[in-house]
Formats: sequence, C-alpha cells, structure tokens
Amino acid sequence: MMANSPADILVELEEAVAACPPERCARILAGIVRLLATSRDRPQELLVNVLDGVLLRLTGRVAPSALVQLSRALADMDVAPQDTLRQLASHEHQDVACPLLLKSHALSTADLEAVAGSCGERHQLAIAARDQIEAVVVEALVKRGGRAVCLALIGNPGAMFSDAAYALLVETSAADDAVTKALALRPGTPDIVVRKLLSASPGKIPANKTPAKPNASAAPPASNPEPAPVPPKRPCSADYASARPEIVALNRVGKLNDSTVNRFAIRGEIANLFTALSVLSGAPIEIVEHVMTDDDCEGLVMACRASRLNWQTTLAILSNRGGARLSFAERERAQHIFETLLLSTSQWTVRWGEIAANASTSDAGNRGVKMGVSR
Repeated sequence: MMANSPADILVELEEAVAACPPERCARILAGIVRLLATSRDRPQELLVNVLDGVLLRLTGRVAPSALVQLSRALADMDVAPQDTLRQLASHEHQDVACPLLLKSHALSTADLEAVAGSCGERHQLAIAARDQIEAVVVEALVKRGGRAVCLALIGNPGAMFSDAAYALLVETSAADDAVTKALALRPGTPDIVVRKLLSASPGKIPANKTPAKPNASAAPPASNPEPAPVPPKRPCSADYASARPEIVALNRVGKLNDSTVNRFAIRGEIANLFTALSVLSGAPIEIVEHVMTDDDCEGLVMACRASRLNWQTTLAILSNRGGARLSFAERERAQHIFETLLLSTSQWTVRWGEIAANASTSDAGNRGVKMGVSR
C-alpha cells in the first residue's frame, strides 16, 4: 500500500537506509515528492535537510522517469535539498536537469555557473532562458556556449551582460552576422559596443583561416567589391489588401506595438511593416513607401517618431530596409534626429508637410511616366 501521510513516509525512509529493491525506492521517492508538494506551509529548511541524504541515496537507484518527477517538484520550491538539487541540475539526462535549470530559485549563482561551464548545450539553453540571469553566469555561458546559446542570451531581456561578456560577443560577431545584428538591436547594448560592431569590416575572414600577408612584389589584386544589398521589392495593392485587416485588428486591441513592428522589420515582412507605419502614423501608404526608399533616412525617422515607436524599433527598420549598410555616422545622425524631434512636428510633417508633398509629387511623376509608356 502506498504511504499516505508524512509519518508513514518517514518510517519508510528509515527502512530505506538499508538496500531495497528499485521498485520500492521508486515508491518511496514518489512519497517524498508528495510530501514536499504538500508541506509548503511547514518549516522547509528542517524538512529538506532531513530528506537530502535519503534523496541522494534514492536518486541512484531509480529510473530517470522518477527523477524527472522529482526535478519538477523541486523546481517550484524556494527552499530545496541542496546536494540533491545540484546532482539533478547537472544530470546527463536533459529532461531531469532542464526543469531545475530553467525555473529553480533554490539553485545558487555558483551552481548555475558550474553547470554552464561543464554541461552540454541543452543544459546551457535552459539556463539562458531563465527569467533573470546574473552577469557571471552569462559570462560563463558566452565563454562555453555556442551560437545558439549566445543568441538566446542576447534575446533574453533578463540576462545581465558584463563588459567581459560584451567583449567576447563582439569577438564572436566578427564571424557571425546573426550575432552582430542581434547584439546591435538589443535594447540596452552600450553605444561603445554598437560602435565596435558597426565599425567592423563588412568583409568576414573565415574562422579557420588567417589573412595572407601582402607580397610587395606581387601585383595588387583586382578589386572585387561586395555588391550592395538590393532594396526589398515594393508591395503591390494585393499585398496591402491582404495585410491591412490584420494590422488594423492588432492596432484595435493595442498589440500593434514596438515588439510587433520590430518583428516585421527583422523578418522582412514588407507589406505588414509598411501598413503598420501607415496605420500608426496616419500617413498614406504612398508616403511610407517614399520614406522607406529615400536615400536620406530623415523622413523614415520622422515616420517612426510619428508612429510613437521607440529608438530600438526605428533602428531595426533602418537596418533592415535594404540598400547600403547604415554607417556609424548615419546611425548617430538618425538617433539625434529621433531624440530631438517633437511628436507633433513629426506627425504634421509626415501627414501634411514637405514629406507628404514630395511623396505626392514623386507618385504623380511615376504615374505620368507609366501613362506615357502605355500610350
């Protein structure tokens, strides 16, 4: 019969000190899980200290499925048996370790740092997804983890980056455009780090090769510049008609925000992005098309400011609209414009001012050319 009360469970714990069959160990362990789950209002420190040694003995004699249940129970406890917790958090079976690494508040910073430096990628990704991650743990993950771990950390607003972690990521980004983009667009990345990222040479040297030394006697190599990125194709009327109902619905329920627009920009969802800027700023779609393709970024910055978007989202749109890569000087100028523009001025200019007039003139000219060709 399965034990139903704490007193019965403690009697069985005394008997468990001696060797017992694995199935009995599993039954006792299930009882402990139930005891922990129903004892949240009792003195936890005393309870977990009594159970810690017995749990350690039992964990080596039961199947991984039983350990998964124990791990999930311990993950929700603010106070937990420390030795057992550390053993499960570094367990080779990821289904045992990951619930603790992801959620447990009882694991110390030192425990997480140790796991980050010694275990595999699945363990590291679980730590990288925690709500809050101390700087020393982030640094350990960046040192030991691969590309996926770095991107997960950069995308986690609860991760705290030290100067050393930023330096490691800048070094990593030299061979990885995805890390460069993610780190440059991450809210809170210091300007000095963004400057280093944007001032890096666009030509990447493969990680397994070193640059060849110049030969003074050899002829200079032929110039082979990297072609400039091609601006995205302008959406057609059908694209806008398809995108508009969803964009309007998102705006109606308050979900057409920085996060949503940022996602449109990074994913290259051009029709959604153009329509979102039109809806948020109140400007016709022709004006949005005009500022998105204009060589000068000032009009686009105004449109973003008129849409009440923040600077990070504006930078994401500027960086993903195609054309030549945004230089550091252009980024500085765009940020200065953004920070000094009044919202009312931006809205008036985008809807009725010079930008609107230029867009209307340009649009009329394009229609005239098309009509002349058709005739």
